[in-house]
Amino acid sequence: MKAHDGMYIDGAWRDADGRDAIDVVNPADGQVIGQVPAGTALDVDTAVRAARAALPGWSATPPAERAARLSALRDVLVARKDEIAETITAELGSPLKFSQAVHAAAPIAVASSYAELAATYAFEEKVGNSVVHHEPIGVVGAITPWNYPLHQIVAKVAPALAAGCTIVLKPAEDTPLTAQLFAEAVHEAGVPAGVFNLVTGLGPVAGQALAEHPGVDLVSFTGSTAVGRRIGAAAGAAVKRVALELGGKSANVILPSADLAKAVNVGVANVMSNSGQTCSAWTRMLVHRDQYDEAVALAAEAAAKYGDRIGPLVNAKQQERVRGYIEKGVAEGARLVAGGPEAPREEGCYVSPTVFADVTEDMTIAQEEIFGPVLSILRYDDEEEALRIANGTVYGLAGAVWAGDEAEAVAFARRMDTGQVDINGGRFNPLAPFGGYKQSGVGRELGLHGLTEYLQTKSLQF
Repeated sequence: MKAHDGMYIDGAWRDADGRDAIDVVNPADGQVIGQVPAGTALDVDTAVRAARAALPGWSATPPAERAARLSALRDVLVARKDEIAETITAELGSPLKFSQAVHAAAPIAVASSYAELAATYAFEEKVGNSVVHHEPIGVVGAITPWNYPLHQIVAKVAPALAAGCTIVLKPAEDTPLTAQLFAEAVHEAGVPAGVFNLVTGLGPVAGQALAEHPGVDLVSFTGSTAVGRRIGAAAGAAVKRVALELGGKSANVILPSADLAKAVNVGVANVMSNSGQTCSAWTRMLVHRDQYDEAVALAAEAAAKYGDRIGPLVNAKQQERVRGYIEKGVAEGARLVAGGPEAPREEGCYVSPTVFADVTEDMTIAQEEIFGPVLSILRYDDEEEALRIANGTVYGLAGAVWAGDEAEAVAFARRMDTGQVDINGGRFNPLAPFGGYKQSGVGRELGLHGLTEYLQTKSLQF
């Protein structure tokens, strides 16, 4: 797609306030593939005013009509799914097949789920002598990351639209073309002017202006815990609602009764998927001491098969960051069994699929989110130690448990301090709540729980 040189505000593409632009770079070869405007606080203000003006009309729109707009939006995304996949491959670098199967398909499923929920959700309920109304929170400021560029947008915009909210979106500066394509889809779907607005720009400028804007009622942010902290502090000072989807360091716990080969192979695939740029990736594999050497050999073999099958990291800064973590792992005494810090090719932001053995829980690579194709394998002596290690980080976003008996895996999973756990390779469910414990965030996305984030309650007594 061709980049727009304006902002999508109040139902039309409008000139940006300033002249600064952001280059969009293909991380596979370093080529500039487009430019978008770098929004200012004035652009954000214009967008928020448009969203506020559109709020009374959209919030009063019957839920069935909001559902119809969401269905139309899903249909446009389906019609343009090949273009979506190609755009994401160009600006994120993910292999085209992965862009088609995940980056394009997942948001379509999420949009579809909210079209249905908007039509069926009980926006009022009777409780004793009261009627409780679930009303839209108001204007939503959505700040989304680059790693799943369309999925993260739809996971915020679709429930906000279903709830009757209006939105200003500030997408990640690395993947703004996907956001512009989404704005085109919203327009094509007949969503009224001002209900959805797009401002491209840098996080510290446009993102900060949106998070701090007094006309925004809820800030929904997905990204790093460090930035989430600042947004949470700003929202707290203004006493406004906030939803934060932050970092993770998820544990993949393989109990002794599990099918070891399957658990290890699926575990490696999970970490290498999207080049490791997944907040919920199972980046710590926990294996019983008696099976440890076999698991390490299986993981090294599985990682070696990935080779050229994973895309680059999103940019050179991320590539350097991940290589720095790999070097730190070596320096702290972990043993490299696959990959390493050397770039596997001369051009592009590539990092080799990397596996570390002999990782102890106090090492940096076992505690901090790396956000690259790097797996740490830790050993444990018994189930209690496995649980202590699994729960022993500041994060609690996701995880996995493998066991020969499902009930055994479930019993362990119930004791993990984390927002979601996959049992024996359970599949992603777009209707299940997604979000974390501890420093992994506040609130939930997807499904019914994701819808209620955008609602506030009013009770009328009779």
